Amino acid sequence: MKIMAIDYGDAHTGVAVSDRTLTLCGFSTVITAYRPEDVIERLKPLIAEHEVTELVLGHPVNMDGTRGPRAEKAEGFAEQLRAATGLPVTLWDERRTTVDAHNILAANGKRAKERKKTVDAVAASLMLEGYLTYIKKTNRTP
Repeated sequence: MKIMAIDYGDAHTGVAVSDRTLTLCGFSTVITAYRPEDVIERLKPLIAEHEVTELVLGHPVNMDGTRGPRAEKAEGFAEQLRAATGLPVTLWDERRTTVDAHNILAANGKRAKERKKTVDAVAASLMLEGYLTYIKKTNRTP
């Protein structure tokens, strides 16, 4: 059993997959694609290869907790993911993950141009970390 976190974006989508123990991130990558259908087609082989059983999709709610156009776009993408993969999709609050990812990369000496290539994968890893912590604290079985 593994969980995949997805930081869906207009051009770049970060992906992080847990290890089998659901303790940490065992794999991460960035998919470059502009259409949601293309992102899904690139995700399917990763889901199969890593034997993923659950998807966690970043839900970009506004800082005040309201839903804007980006959150609605993620909700639509979640429906497409469910239909295309047959897997459960959990929407996960992703507030600040991209900012935190930039800060982590900057603190490790990555220049802006270098950060651009990996920031989405780091953001997905941070989402995954938060979700794994949540399921452990709540004794929820994925």
